[in-house]
Amino acid sequence: MNEKKKGDSESYSFKRGARFATGQIADQAAYQTFTFLVFTFYFAVIKLDIILITIGFIIWAIWNSLNDPLLGYLSDRTHTRLGRRLPYIMIAIIPLGIIMFLLFTPPLPIGVANQSGNFAYFLIIIILFEFFYTMYALNATSLFPETFLSNEDRIKANNVRQVFLILGLFIAFILPGVFIDKYTLSSEKTVGEYQLFGIVVAIIIIVIGVIFIKVTPREKVEFKEDYKNAPRFFNSIKLCVKSKSFRWYIPAEVANWFVYGILPTLVPLYAKAVLGMEDAFMVSLLLASTFLSSAIFITILWKPVVRKLGNRKAWMVSMTTWILTLLPLMFLGENMVAIAMIVFFFIGLGLSGSLYIIDLIVSDIIDEDEVKTGTRREAGYYGVNAFFLRLAVIIVFLSIG
Repeated sequence: MNEKKKGDSESYSFKRGARFATGQIADQAAYQTFTFLVFTFYFAVIKLDIILITIGFIIWAIWNSLNDPLLGYLSDRTHTRLGRRLPYIMIAIIPLGIIMFLLFTPPLPIGVANQSGNFAYFLIIIILFEFFYTMYALNATSLFPETFLSNEDRIKANNVRQVFLILGLFIAFILPGVFIDKYTLSSEKTVGEYQLFGIVVAIIIIVIGVIFIKVTPREKVEFKEDYKNAPRFFNSIKLCVKSKSFRWYIPAEVANWFVYGILPTLVPLYAKAVLGMEDAFMVSLLLASTFLSSAIFITILWKPVVRKLGNRKAWMVSMTTWILTLLPLMFLGENMVAIAMIVFFFIGLGLSGSLYIIDLIVSDIIDEDEVKTGTRREAGYYGVNAFFLRLAVIIVFLSIG
């Protein structure tokens, strides 16, 4: 690995970091829109039975247990003149954008009388979403540790990257409130509002994705032959799971993604049932306050903490902080909207640390693996990582169900 670092002739620059970070906007806009709106749309608006939704997400997660590692394996073994990652990003971006609209077009808009038809559509469309989202996000994320090789470069690039990530989160959480009057109202008007937002977010994702394809740094010359040494599919999974560092990371990752998943999924329902909030834009502002504070705390707090403590200790501190900032949610009630805004703002204190540090941790694990195996397997690790991430999704919907 040291030889490869020495061979890296491109030093870090803000411009280079920003070019790479562009992809985060499409990534977060797609996935967080899915997390924030799909459950509420099918449960509260379409009236699909909660048991069917839970079954659908469990099947979806089982599918992902094969889909995610397989796409990672294929990416690591790909060899084209455009590199290993870029072809998959190019294939995925337009279908992903189209599916963002199709998420909100079930066959019977208000589906109480057509549970089976809407369930079949729901299951198929979330599986298609995950396939193309993973194809895009896994390969875009895999570029990070091989584009920025030193920990200092990664810290700098990650700072820029998280700012772009916050932009994606604003698209997912604020923009819906502009188009949707009430997230939980079951009416054909509400369905049309969701569909209009779906069109807008689809256009944004495709445009940003195309820009990312044009400007993102290309694969480094020193990694062009790594595909030859990539292990076979099951051996790749075995090597990942055998990594002691990766095994220690997995429980923390599952816990992180459980909170990542349950917060935006339940906020529309929490706001209505606990806080008595009906207005969609005000609900969006709750999450917006969290991500606004995240952007602030990433820069003024977690960047210097990572430099001082290192990635692992800083992550432990950030997760402890996050636990403490989530506790007040248990004590909120009606007529406490102002206090809720403050609580959600400070949730961003812990969230921002996790958002900022988690990929630095994975990058360290990938570097350690390269020292042992002589091959960089970013996509293989991110694929297996995504498999465990889906366990968190199952836990989210079992908790809700």
